[in-house]
Amino acid sequence: MYNPITIANYFIYKSIDEGLPITPMKVLKLVYIAHGWHLGIRQRPLLTEQTEAWKYGPVIESVYRAFKDYGKSDIQKVRFFTRRDKQEFEDLMMNNEDVQFLNKIWSTYKSYSGLQLSSLTHLPDTPWDVTWNKNGGSLMDGAIIPNSLIKDHYIEKARVNNN
Repeated sequence: MYNPITIANYFIYKSIDEGLPITPMKVLKLVYIAHGWHLGIRQRPLLTEQTEAWKYGPVIESVYRAFKDYGKSDIQKVRFFTRRDKQEFEDLMMNNEDVQFLNKIWSTYKSYSGLQLSSLTHLPDTPWDVTWNKNGGSLMDGAIIPNSLIKDHYIEKARVNNN
């Protein structure tokens, strides 16, 4: 499992390397989607942090806080907040299996805007929709979207995609 900032930095690194724009919303949704697919395909969490249901979708709070100062502007550089962040990023880059997985997520979703990715996470019966609209998440701050709900959703997406 990785600190969510490490995964965010990986997508930022890819965007800079390929000359593609990446906003805080896009990176936030990519991290969430990568976590979802990891749960669905590999049956274990990618992230060390829970996902929360906020009014405007699923949020990994540390990623939101780390990059919110960019607003709607493109993120221009990876951000290491501690030496440990930098070391974990370097370790990730040496893990070929995880890099291949993240590259697949990147290649699948890189052409989507942050708004388009957000729309995907708001569809009916998505983990955010179930948590926010059906399980009372809208009535509390920081409602956790259970990993089991995310996992089941992405297992179903994988099943549908393979048929």
